[in-house]
Amino acid sequence: MLSDLALLTAAEMAEADRRTIAAGTPGIVLMERAGAAVARAIRARWSPRPVAVLCGPGNNGGDGWVIARLLAERGWPVRLASLAPVKALRGDAAEAAASWQGRVEAPTRAVLDGAGLIVDSLFGAGLNRAPEGKAAALIEAVAGSGVPVVAVDVPSGLFGDDGSAPGPVAPAALTVTFFRRKPGHLLLPGRTLCGETRVADIGIDAAVLDAIGPRLHENGPALWRAALPHAAPAQHKYDRGHPLILAGGSLTGAARLAARATRRVGAGLLTV
Repeated sequence: MLSDLALLTAAEMAEADRRTIAAGTPGIVLMERAGAAVARAIRARWSPRPVAVLCGPGNNGGDGWVIARLLAERGWPVRLASLAPVKALRGDAAEAAASWQGRVEAPTRAVLDGAGLIVDSLFGAGLNRAPEGKAAALIEAVAGSGVPVVAVDVPSGLFGDDGSAPGPVAPAALTVTFFRRKPGHLLLPGRTLCGETRVADIGIDAAVLDAIGPRLHENGPALWRAALPHAAPAQHKYDRGHPLILAGGSLTGAARLAARATRRVGAGLLTV
């Protein structure tokens, strides 16, 4: 389906969340579903091992609190560090944090000691400035740790709208995003920083795309297949075009590639 190829900016994704919440799904339910999706993806790819979960001050960090709780409930050794004091959290992130029964550590390099996996839930796709201070230092420590990283939504420090990374970013082995991909998952350098990218269904109805009207889509046959001409039974080769390709000297590679492409798209007659 064409809607499956839609790419959502940070503002468009926020609008999808807002409309879903307004339609009756509480924000904490979306957060629980997001955290559960990441936890499932982790368990599907890695065996139990010590995990360091790094939580930011917003809803991306809220997803991390859910992930930490669910992995701990499955017997995974989990250490959790939060950029913001628990008392400073608000809304759904505060509710998610209240369900965590373990210790909350300072956001320092020490939390990575002994980790076999790192969950990066510091900042999401809506980040619009380079990380600074403690956040930047922690991201740099993650990048230099050599430990596999699972990014929640995007690797922290990556701008979801354009794939740029003006500050430190820890490359991920796996990125789990929600509902639809963001442009930054496909545009460089974001594409190389996200590792394997999975899109998780968290219960947002695809119908919200009609109201949002996303302008960007991932390129794929569903976008243009219907525009390709199809030969009718009574047609002959001259009805489908006669391209002429001129090749120069001994440098014929480009002409050969063009000729192959012309044949594949259905030209009736081809002259090289």
